[in-house]
Amino acid sequence: MLTKIIHEDNVSRSYELIDTAERIVILTHLSPDGDAIGSSLALYHFLKEVGKNSVVIVPNRFPSFFNWMSGATEIVILEENPKEVQALIADADLLIAVDFNDLKRIDGVKPFVEQSQAKKILIDHHLFPEAFADVTISHPEISSTSELVFRLICRMGFCQQITKDCAEAIYVGMMTDTGNFSYASQSPEIYNIISELLTKGIDKDNIYRLVYNTYSEHRIRLMGYCLLEKMKLYKEQRTAVISLSLEELERFEYQIGDVEGFVNIPLSIEGIDISILVREDAKKVKLSFRSQGDIPVNKMAATYFNGGGHLNAAGGECTLSLAETLEKLEKVIINNNIETV
Repeated sequence: MLTKIIHEDNVSRSYELIDTAERIVILTHLSPDGDAIGSSLALYHFLKEVGKNSVVIVPNRFPSFFNWMSGATEIVILEENPKEVQALIADADLLIAVDFNDLKRIDGVKPFVEQSQAKKILIDHHLFPEAFADVTISHPEISSTSELVFRLICRMGFCQQITKDCAEAIYVGMMTDTGNFSYASQSPEIYNIISELLTKGIDKDNIYRLVYNTYSEHRIRLMGYCLLEKMKLYKEQRTAVISLSLEELERFEYQIGDVEGFVNIPLSIEGIDISILVREDAKKVKLSFRSQGDIPVNKMAATYFNGGGHLNAAGGECTLSLAETLEKLEKVIINNNIETV
């Protein structure tokens, strides 16, 4: 028995909006990760099972190691099909936003959503949700949005309608947003959910292999380069920083998703409790933060790098050059108490 964390009013209102909708669009954030794709496709398969027409829209291409997931080839990508995205959202009577708390996180999809007259449901686990939805299901204490999707489906009375494809998508989201259950995964209820997903026929070991053990040779060589040449340790501050320029990424034939998980690696070094990955792209510098224990890297991301997230996992960005960003980051690391940031 799972705790009924989602308020009954939100459950009944979500049921009503889904039941009466005819054209549903599922939206998730820029640079979709495992939880974004997992929660989106889980809803897609659930809605299909209950006879609803739906489509998943993402702002840009997601990592290729999610291509095996059922429904992944049906996802519509704004960068590749802007007119189709605009038409789908304009025609929708229900928008379901998953795994983001602010419309700016969907980048170029944002103006289409703002113009839409459709009803909106938000399902998310990030702090401080923006008030743009008719129903807001926001629970930062939950490990992943995919877990929330599972809980909502069951609370609406459709646990039996969770298919294997839906269960696989939920598991991918839960697995990837907890680092394969290595952080933010202490709740016993997470494993109750996994047990239920296993009854749907998923192969969790094979899912792990498909997500984590099908990388390209270039990605592995890039990882080695990062650890050998690009990792800087601030031992007194118990912090590691890995930085990558555009030129370096291009040298290793970078593909979307190739640096996924790199930020977690330095946390395996004794005495390192904070790890930060700094990556240059065409328009800005992106930062990923990870920590162990009670160190709030979300505060560092929010205070200094226009970002946010969870206690142990957060993201940010900077419009300075890569060199200037690294200089700023070094000052933050050296001048701040990492216990309180």
